[in-house]
Amino acid sequence: MSHADIGQRIATELGIRPQQVTAAVALLDEGATVPFISRYRKEVTGSLDDTQLRNLEERLRYLREMEDRRISILKSIEEQGKLTPELAREIDSADTKTRLEDLYLPYKQKRRTKGQIAIEAGLQPLADGVFENPNLDPEAEAAKYIDAEKGVADAKAALDGAKYILMERFAENANLLASLRQFMQQEATLSVRMVPGKEQEGAKFADYFEHDEALKNVPSHRALAILRGRNEGVLTFSLVTGDPEDKLAASPCEAMIADHVGVKNQGRAADKWLSEVVKWTWRIKLLTHLETELVGNLRERAEEAAIKVFADNLKDLLLAAPAGAKTTIGLDPGMRTGVKVAVVDATGKVLDHCAIYPTPPQNKIAESGAILLALIQKHNVELIAIGNGTASRETDKFVGDMLKQAGLKNVQKIMVNEAGASVYSASELASKEFPDLDVTIRGAVSIARRLQDPLAELVKIEPKSIGVGQYQHDVNQSQLARTLDAVIEDCVNSVGVDLNTASVPLLTRVSGLNSTLASNIIAFRDANGAFNSRSDLKKVPRLGEKTFELAAGFLRIMNGKNPLDASAVHPESYPLVKNIAHKFSRDVSSLIGDGSFLKSVNAAEFATESAGVITIQDILNELEKPGRDPRPEFKFAQYQDGVETLNDLKPNMVLEGVITNVAAFGAFVDIGVHQDGLVHISALSDTFVKDPRDVVKAGDIVKVKVMEVDIPRKRIGLSMRMSDDATEKANEKTPGERQGQRNPRGQQSHKQSTSFADKNSNGQGAMAGALAAAFAKAKK
Repeated sequence: MSHADIGQRIATELGIRPQQVTAAVALLDEGATVPFISRYRKEVTGSLDDTQLRNLEERLRYLREMEDRRISILKSIEEQGKLTPELAREIDSADTKTRLEDLYLPYKQKRRTKGQIAIEAGLQPLADGVFENPNLDPEAEAAKYIDAEKGVADAKAALDGAKYILMERFAENANLLASLRQFMQQEATLSVRMVPGKEQEGAKFADYFEHDEALKNVPSHRALAILRGRNEGVLTFSLVTGDPEDKLAASPCEAMIADHVGVKNQGRAADKWLSEVVKWTWRIKLLTHLETELVGNLRERAEEAAIKVFADNLKDLLLAAPAGAKTTIGLDPGMRTGVKVAVVDATGKVLDHCAIYPTPPQNKIAESGAILLALIQKHNVELIAIGNGTASRETDKFVGDMLKQAGLKNVQKIMVNEAGASVYSASELASKEFPDLDVTIRGAVSIARRLQDPLAELVKIEPKSIGVGQYQHDVNQSQLARTLDAVIEDCVNSVGVDLNTASVPLLTRVSGLNSTLASNIIAFRDANGAFNSRSDLKKVPRLGEKTFELAAGFLRIMNGKNPLDASAVHPESYPLVKNIAHKFSRDVSSLIGDGSFLKSVNAAEFATESAGVITIQDILNELEKPGRDPRPEFKFAQYQDGVETLNDLKPNMVLEGVITNVAAFGAFVDIGVHQDGLVHISALSDTFVKDPRDVVKAGDIVKVKVMEVDIPRKRIGLSMRMSDDATEKANEKTPGERQGQRNPRGQQSHKQSTSFADKNSNGQGAMAGALAAAFAKAKK
């Protein structure tokens, strides 16, 4: 496949023009980053956005890898002297890696097989003879090939050798493999059973102890749950193409093989033997091979879906509204060890820290209140960020009471998701940033900073520790890391970075920069003071012209020499802005924010060969609102007083909460009781919901109604449909549903089920499986 062919294929798949693909590929090959291309090279690519470019980049990687493999395969077969023009054409036209490997299978170097040994023993004529002329008597023909010196002791041994020759020939037929694969993908049943004796150990996989489902219909979260159950030794599964209850019955695939190779049962002498060869080909050679491959494909699709869920949730979390540059107290709640306190200024610099003990067993409420009040007054604190972990509601109540008694109406307390804070506080990065602070205090600092600016703080934490993934430890880790890195890069560059306050981790994510250059920038800033202009970046060691081109537009300098340095206007476009200002006899600074004037400017009048109308219009839009933040306005949830534990929840109670995680089967909501509740997909809206993200995303503030509380199992069922009635839903359940019964073959008696194991992988929240039945009728 030529470069042009690759470009045409990507264009067709993504629904864009081949010229756009060619331009984007050229820029990527030159080292340009996706954020840079999508923001500053719209003219070149025809305005491809970052999502399109990421998809293009991924497909380009796959197709180039496939092309390298194609060249390697052609070379290998040619070296064997077996490359025919027809085979070369088939290999050239193969459009997937699977098809390539199918074609290469007969020529692939492998260990000596039973078929090869039989050929070496001179049994190929026997195999060919009986196959081509089924009227021959296999026993009589086989007797002619008995040769003890060649290891053929009797007629049976000869026939066994011939059978292996034909089995391998049939099993290496690329077109037959393609047909069987397609048939199984559409018709096979994934039949799951419990490993005997694992009832107690594998209780969380109980929904899959007897479970049969069409392979093509298995959703990603269910596939990953089943695969996890197998890996933990609780479940076994197989692909069945007939009746799942009769796994010894002949498979339709045997008939497909027989038809493909021309074996028919017409009562001839060799027909029975040839039918046996077909049966063995399927059961010994192909079933396991295709089962492994199709389950592998199922895993890949499930992993892709899970990675997308993680990426989408991470993006929502990173782009959550910042509270802004305000002096903030961070509280990391605890019981026995107390509540850790850190005060940071508007830039995130640590001003003060200590520990207080307002919670059991110490209960030093008055003393703790006095300390906290003194810190608020000393540092003019505006915000108090409270981590949502252990003792969070107790701490929240303590802070609320203290603020009320002190009459501090201008100080706002806010619950903050602290997932990953402990990971960061114990990291090498935190140790370098705060070498003199205790690990627990570092956690409080992180909680305060993530309220001020979630993006700037969360980039310091390994994404997998943030807790917004689904089966994140079960998926392809390199693919996960690549995808999450892309999400972080896109988020950081869409917001922009203050060059004079950014940390090394944040700068590392800027287009064109890496950890070394980020460290060099910080070192230069420490040695020379704040940057006064973007051009000063060129003085940083090892930061060349190309890097400057890729990075400069995403780095902001507030109150610098050039007002454009605080905007997303790229330095390469400064002359264009000066030209616009000169045309109207104005200075550049007077243009900024003058919306009515900027809207009146005709972009086409200032277009050049290198900067067309699209670029000029982007510049005008940026000048109107320079450095605008794409993140939403800051809001926070108000947790209901008196609702602090599962015991405080009552059916039909309406609460406000925050979406913490969105999975394929629903959304998890923090309602302030230390345990996330689940809104099943069927209860997200009054209308049908295909994808939960069409309705909610991580960080959203929502109102929910309590539908079910299972205190022993710590599960909370919620609904976002205020018309739902918990009492009605409980009464509508059948006795079997109330007792968790299943029908004989393990199928759910209602619509789609979700397993107890289908939880978010960080262990938070209720499980969809326990609630699916309760919500099933809510769809009606």
